[in-house]
Amino acid sequence: MNVLAAIISGLIGTAVITMVMAMAPKMGMPKMDMVGMLGSMFGKPNRPMGLFIHLMMGAIFALIYAYFWSSGIGAATWLSGLLFGAVHWLVVGAGMGMMPMVHAGIKSGDIPEPGAFMLKNGGMKAFMGGLMGHMVFGIVVALVYAAF
Repeated sequence: MNVLAAIISGLIGTAVITMVMAMAPKMGMPKMDMVGMLGSMFGKPNRPMGLFIHLMMGAIFALIYAYFWSSGIGAATWLSGLLFGAVHWLVVGAGMGMMPMVHAGIKSGDIPEPGAFMLKNGGMKAFMGGLMGHMVFGIVVALVYAAF
């Protein structure tokens, strides 16, 4: 497993998914401001901290992908990246339902609760947007990782 390649691919994949989320409202999708949500998790909104957290999460997930690939589970191909991204969304999307337990902004009422798979904050369009975004992340991670 190439740790540096995994971290770099995760950072690039996260930058791409972050741009896709920023464009989501312009494509008729609900607002998906994960950077803002993460940046307000501990109190006062802090977008740079939110971006840092999001980038670190992307690097960690890319390390997980690379670990599986190096263990013979899938390979660093676009198809495997697509599938890993879909599974990734099923894991983190379910976890979003637990955010009110740990998110200061949601607890205070300053940030709307997204609900599992962001269904409370955009319905099925948010679910599909999250799924598509994570599949794009998976493809980017796989292709960048394979380039190393």
